[in-house]
Amino acid sequence: MNKQICLVPKLSGLGGTSSFQAKLIQGLNACGIPYTFDLKDPGNTAVLVVGGTRQLWQLWRAKQRGVRIVQRLNGMNWVHRVEKTNLSFFLRSEINNRILAFIRRHLADDIVYQSNFSRDWWNRVWGERPLPHQVTYNGVDLGQYTPIGPETPPTDHYRILLVEGRLIGAYARGLHMAIKLAEALRTGHGLSVELMVVGLVSDEIKAHAHSLAPNLWLNWGGVVPREDIPAIDRAAHVLFSTDLNAACPNSVIEAMACGLPILAYDTGALAEIVQDGAGEVVPYGADLWQLEDPQVPPLAGACRKILQDNPAYRQRARARAQAVFSLDQMVAGYLAALEVK
Repeated sequence: MNKQICLVPKLSGLGGTSSFQAKLIQGLNACGIPYTFDLKDPGNTAVLVVGGTRQLWQLWRAKQRGVRIVQRLNGMNWVHRVEKTNLSFFLRSEINNRILAFIRRHLADDIVYQSNFSRDWWNRVWGERPLPHQVTYNGVDLGQYTPIGPETPPTDHYRILLVEGRLIGAYARGLHMAIKLAEALRTGHGLSVELMVVGLVSDEIKAHAHSLAPNLWLNWGGVVPREDIPAIDRAAHVLFSTDLNAACPNSVIEAMACGLPILAYDTGALAEIVQDGAGEVVPYGADLWQLEDPQVPPLAGACRKILQDNPAYRQRARARAQAVFSLDQMVAGYLAALEVK
């Protein structure tokens, strides 16, 4: 029987192709495996649900036809329960969580978690499921994301890089943490520091950032094409990952592939991802789940350690990406779960 995969985009993935989906399609094409986005296609032999979908009726009907349902899970919405938000956003976050949980409990035949952290979180909140499951990390094209290129970090100061798609709303908290880090390095350690911020940042948040640290060198990189990220990574000294409780942040594995060391608090999957000397992960030092402010001095000390031995950290970061986060490894994991290889 010929294999055909149906790809169901994530709930929030409206109006475009996600990075993960594009990478998986690249792998399917390389293996000559056809795919569709139509759950009603009678030729489907397996469905990959990227998180959740509101097409629950069609997903149930596919399951009744004997189509294998594989669900890819990262984490859950949780910040809305701690920070004050509008009712619409709160309800949307809760509904999306319950859609994910419903598919996991009633429809999935196999689950692919993006990290051990993600698996343990789901098991703790919604209970373990007696299903086949696996942990498959996100992957990166090691030929595109590479240390090889004309870009090099500046030699007259240190560049701390922050990369997020959108630094607005709750994500602005990460920018504030980065500013505190850079200020601690500048005033407490006497280092010349530039904080480069790549992503969407509103003018209001920029103004607030400058008011928090008027003497800090802030470089607003803005929204950049994905193909520009490797050059930006190569030209920095360290990536500060601020995404709290992330399942497997792409910015981190892309940076390591480019030989850029990682600095992060021990939240989410960061401690299991950033290993083998690829960077430094330090205790948060407060109640993360209540969004209390983290401890800055240990973070600044760890960052200084990376900066002082930057070449060695860069080599180890690239080696870690090659060993664990190749695109081939990711695709192989999903093809195994979908039972097409």
